[in-house]
Amino acid sequence: MPSLKAPLKAVILVGGPGTRLQPLTYDLPKPMMPVLNRPFMEHTIAYLKRADVRDIILTLNYLPEVIQSHFGDGQGFGVHLAYCVEKDPLGTAGAVKNAEKYLDSTFLVLNGDVFTDLDIKDMLASHRGEKARVTISLQWVDNPSAFGVVETDDSGRVRRFVEKPPPGQATTNWINAGTYILEPEVLKYIPVNSHYMFERGLFPLLLGRGEKVFGYPFSGYWLDMGTPAKYLSLNRDLLLARTKSPIIGHPNKNGIYLGQDVTIHPTAEVVAPVMIGPGGQIGRGVHIKGPVVIGPGSCIEDSATIEDAVLWDHVHVGTNTIIRQCIIGGNTIIEPCKQITDCVVTSSQVVALSR
Repeated sequence: MPSLKAPLKAVILVGGPGTRLQPLTYDLPKPMMPVLNRPFMEHTIAYLKRADVRDIILTLNYLPEVIQSHFGDGQGFGVHLAYCVEKDPLGTAGAVKNAEKYLDSTFLVLNGDVFTDLDIKDMLASHRGEKARVTISLQWVDNPSAFGVVETDDSGRVRRFVEKPPPGQATTNWINAGTYILEPEVLKYIPVNSHYMFERGLFPLLLGRGEKVFGYPFSGYWLDMGTPAKYLSLNRDLLLARTKSPIIGHPNKNGIYLGQDVTIHPTAEVVAPVMIGPGGQIGRGVHIKGPVVIGPGSCIEDSATIEDAVLWDHVHVGTNTIIRQCIIGGNTIIEPCKQITDCVVTSSQVVALSR
């Protein structure tokens, strides 16, 4: 039976290297990618903490030591963290099965590369009210053919799953949004040390057994930052206040977020929304038009132009260079008088943003 009193635990599925995000993730796990100059996972942990979820398990596979060394036991972030490291990828459900020893009460599962403002407390109340074994968050999309569609009856109980229906043939626009609440009893149906998926394995199995699986529709913000373009969109949306993060404060009266020891030449023009990290240097005659994020220790030399871009830490932009709709990886040097548009640039590679 569903637990009624125990506090909600959470499992974050961190996933693999994210091939579509390369070259940004060659030596950096997706959860450590900076979003408004903070690792993405910090935003996720703060989101859970705000919902009174303090016990969090991270399932790791790719460069786990980078995440573990940054977050430790979680005390510095006001939570308790445990880690389950997979030698080989186990899939969404297999990864949760690997964390079973921590899961003795109702728990939440979410993808480590999704940013959402879903109301966890309300979803939990719905789950408990229905006495469900599993509750699946549902998001309405205009084109469901690229997603897993979830059909429900009038009461919200899930009838069936349809994976990526052909265009025009979907019976609903509600898709699986990747956030779940589960009871620990369902873990017995997941094989041990096997690659196993919620979407194609456990959930259809539970439906076949007549278990209570419910959908939870919500219309809030939801973005999977699995591509460079989506990653840039997330930074843009946060700066434009289309969604919010608990760890981002307020800009100054001009709409600019300034870190400590930032130097801006009096002739520079900075048009909000813009975030400049600690130690940033903005030279003479520089033009910055937001949404723009400039990472800690970065230097923008004289007469450069930056528009709609995210620069990571210690980026050096040469004089008279123009950067538009780009992501610039950390420790990258952009030579003077360059024009760079719609690109992902690192110290070793340049690829199209649309990749």
